[in-house]
Amino acid sequence: MAKYKLSKDDIKPLAEGYGGCIATDKITVEGHPVRFMYRETPDNDVDSGWRFMSGLESDEYMDTPPNHDVYDINTIANYDPTIIPFLDAPEGSAFEKTPESERFIAVTDWAPDEA
Repeated sequence: MAKYKLSKDDIKPLAEGYGGCIATDKITVEGHPVRFMYRETPDNDVDSGWRFMSGLESDEYMDTPPNHDVYDINTIANYDPTIIPFLDAPEGSAFEKTPESERFIAVTDWAPDEA
């Protein structure tokens, strides 16, 4: 079982009611900030469609299911509160923090891989 960077007691109500998301262990276990986030069509009624990555994940890493898991968005907001202003963005939205910046910018030249 993974050792999470934040304990259950560390999680505060910052972004409740948004539903579930997928985030990588680079964020939840290693403690890296979110540097890339995108919103796709939700997989089910509790999925928000949001996917969160640190930007350090390789294709091989992402292709390994134990490296990411489903979380409540509030949990990921506790790891990186800078995601909160973007949570109401529509499906198809993507945002990244470049190495030179600590602020998210919209990504306009990105499309998720078709499964």
